[in-house]
Amino acid sequence: MTEEAIRMDVDDRGVARVTINRPQKHNAFDDTVIAELSQAFDTLANQAEVKVVILASQGKSFSAGADLNWMKRMAQYDYQHNLKDAQLLAAMLKALYDLPQPTIARVQGATMGGAVGLVSCCDMAVASTRASFALSEVRIGLIPATISPYVIKAIGERASRRYFSTAERFNADKALSLGLVSEVVAEDQLDDTIDQLIETLLQNSPQAVRAAKDLIARVAGQPVSPQLIEETSVRIAQIRVSQEGQEGLDAFLNKRKPNWMND
Repeated sequence: MTEEAIRMDVDDRGVARVTINRPQKHNAFDDTVIAELSQAFDTLANQAEVKVVILASQGKSFSAGADLNWMKRMAQYDYQHNLKDAQLLAAMLKALYDLPQPTIARVQGATMGGAVGLVSCCDMAVASTRASFALSEVRIGLIPATISPYVIKAIGERASRRYFSTAERFNADKALSLGLVSEVVAEDQLDDTIDQLIETLLQNSPQAVRAAKDLIARVAGQPVSPQLIEETSVRIAQIRVSQEGQEGLDAFLNKRKPNWMND
């Protein structure tokens, strides 16, 4: 493993790119990659200047899932070591899922096992027509446990019952119909499509985008109770009087661009 297994850079627009850089291993991940991804996500979560996060990888595969050598080591671990290992993977996935910025997965090729979890943790995913997917764990006597909360949220319980059990491979169009990815484009259009999404996101208030993402996390699946109604009322009142809320309303009423579009 080299120190370049994970690359992270932030451009002058505030767009961060986290790249798995193991093309010779089809971007498979092990405990070191998981630790480096966790560190990257924890760092980005605390950077107010970062407005969008892209999760990408080098080479023809998005990620083959678990690295073979890591799997060999795990097979020799006792229960406690396996539990600790799984907890670290689960913490990394949660860190990605909880990032306050909008996240976009760039999926250019094969996406296997745990890598489907990475895609599911992102808010949006743009896939190449060449992309393929499989929840392949049962083929080797395992289950997609740590990724299951995010995959089930993405594709639903019914589809999960099928693909968790069959381990069959499916293409990008099927991933789109399942809700795992949000758009499928030709491979040579992948970066242009993601750039368009980025530009659309950057037109919006960074504070409001973060607040909207947090709103979804709070409201999704909750009953429409008096407490929830009160909380949503508080949230809109708070953001209306916030600095960016005031700026956005004033810009709209006076037919000018808000200051976050002038950066």
